[in-house]
Amino acid sequence: MDGAGKTVALVVACLALGVVSACGSTASDASGDRANAKIAFLMPESQTLRYESKDRPAFVEKVSQLCSGCAVIYGNADGDPAKQQQQAEAALINDAKVLVIDPANSASAVAIAAQARARNVPVIAYDRLIDNAPLDYYISFDNVKVGRLQGQALADELRTQNKQAGPIVMLNGDPKTATARQFKQGASEAIGASAVTVAKDYDTSDWSPSNAQREMDQAITVLGKTGFAGVYAANDDLAGGAVASLKSAGIDPSTRPLTGQDATLAGIQRIISGEQYMTIYKAVAREAQAAAGLAVTLAKGGKPDSGTYSHTTFNGANNVPSLLLDPIAVTRNNVKDTVLKDGYWTVRDVCTENYAQECARLGIE
Repeated sequence: MDGAGKTVALVVACLALGVVSACGSTASDASGDRANAKIAFLMPESQTLRYESKDRPAFVEKVSQLCSGCAVIYGNADGDPAKQQQQAEAALINDAKVLVIDPANSASAVAIAAQARARNVPVIAYDRLIDNAPLDYYISFDNVKVGRLQGQALADELRTQNKQAGPIVMLNGDPKTATARQFKQGASEAIGASAVTVAKDYDTSDWSPSNAQREMDQAITVLGKTGFAGVYAANDDLAGGAVASLKSAGIDPSTRPLTGQDATLAGIQRIISGEQYMTIYKAVAREAQAAAGLAVTLAKGGKPDSGTYSHTTFNGANNVPSLLLDPIAVTRNNVKDTVLKDGYWTVRDVCTENYAQECARLGIE
């Protein structure tokens, strides 16, 4: 792209970020006032509802609490790595002091991290690791543990149903994201250790429910309606695609234990109704607040407590100081004491008319 074309692209990105009035400032002409620093918070896609409904408000609120003069430059890539690249470049031109980025694509985000490093702007990988990139910090949940919890919960439920050998269908996440590979690693370890066999194994591009539904359709066609005992789905969106496929094939989803992740509203309601066996609850607000606290510290020129980031994660290039929060497996048995108790979703959110009877049966009122 020539200079004029790149300028147009950056102006478009600035418009998307709502910062066009300041896009003319650069690192060389900025005031350097750390009390009024700008922090970029760049999310990967909007299909997963948590980024807009949970991560963004928690991050913005915490930054405001810690630094009243700081401004958050927010962008969502809508699943487009090129758009995220433009948003990152616009944020850097707008003199962002820190980039907090959940990559739309781990490989393409390497260039973003390199550009930030060239400007001496710290980069925090958020939720998803960026492979082979010059990162300063990484904040997420223990994603291998997420997979282990999913795989172990599925194996345990199959054993309860006297179907301990399976077999199962695996609907993994998009392999272009590091987290999907980590979830798969953990799940495969737990499933293998439990001697559950895998009949069909798919890597679902774009974390798309429709792709997951198509893959589940294919599995049912090959295996038959009785040829599998359960389904591993890497998150609740993929689980939703699996449920749609099961129903379309005339299979009652409650007869096939199904995993998920993210404790989405739809996922929790499926757990309440029995259509989904479990999900993984990640206290996203804590993750976003931790990232906001670190970003403000770095934006002001400080350093975080070394003990908090004593753990490191190797991303192929270096050992990245990391904060990995603990995920929680959620089933009907503990949904009340986890997701609802924390206020992640309210009883009013979950127990709508179609789920009121099951909520009452579980003591959720």
